[in-house]
Amino acid sequence: MPQIAAFPKAFMHALCKDGSMKISEWIELASALEIDGLEWYAGFLEMEKEENWRLFRRMVEDKGMVIPMMCCSPDFTHPDKAFRDKEIQKQRRWIEMTDELGGKYCRVLSGQYRPELSVDEGIKFASESIQACLPYAKSLGITLILENHYKDDFWDYPEFAQKRALFTKLVNSIKHPNFGVNYDPSNAFLAGEDPLDLLYDVSERVVTMHASDRFLKYGTIEDLKNEESGVTGYAARLSHGEVGKGLNDYDAIFTELKRVGFDNWISIEDGVDGMDQLQRSVAFLKKKIAQYWQS
Repeated sequence: MPQIAAFPKAFMHALCKDGSMKISEWIELASALEIDGLEWYAGFLEMEKEENWRLFRRMVEDKGMVIPMMCCSPDFTHPDKAFRDKEIQKQRRWIEMTDELGGKYCRVLSGQYRPELSVDEGIKFASESIQACLPYAKSLGITLILENHYKDDFWDYPEFAQKRALFTKLVNSIKHPNFGVNYDPSNAFLAGEDPLDLLYDVSERVVTMHASDRFLKYGTIEDLKNEESGVTGYAARLSHGEVGKGLNDYDAIFTELKRVGFDNWISIEDGVDGMDQLQRSVAFLKKKIAQYWQS
């Protein structure tokens, strides 16, 4: 049966930028959610000190949880090979970090969709870079998970493999037992696409999932598709919100994941309106998991 983790979506600036929240405070807050684990982020300020890694692992495990997943953002599509090699080295360090924390899944991305980048170059650079990391990941028992991402907070350009056609092409270029997909249905909306279309393309490669939801503040899905064309930054008409209350069809999503035998981690990415919202998302997912995996 899938297990539930949570990601500190509402506290990223506090944990990664100004240090106004300590990791220990997030762990304490999350421990009240009655979840199984915490998805980690490589950019937490306190993760800069390597001696903290095992300390945080113990803190989480003392609360009866684990750290199953690492979220990080390699940029593998830069035209300069020396740049890509540095990104590969960073990814290997994040793989080590994942292992020290007790995790088994470490995110990879394609990289930025720079204006001068051709489709063939982007696929080649990203695929070769991810495959360069896989032997080390395998040696530590880590699976690299490619997310259908939108855009890292600190990037100039959106994700190269944001669109379904490029994402599936990149996924299909990599055949390795330690590689899979981290499926985020909400990010497909940000790409102006239907998340179910993407899921049906890659469902047999999905090993982890992000659970979130999006709401249209105004207009229609067709308006969103038109707005997304050539626009950098998040769509103004979309907002983040409580899981199960937005655009995602979780019945259809879980029907397909159950069909292909998915039985792994689902990490919640919400709580932007407070811990009460995050608790309601946990309750929704627990109910849906019981409905689809216990029946």
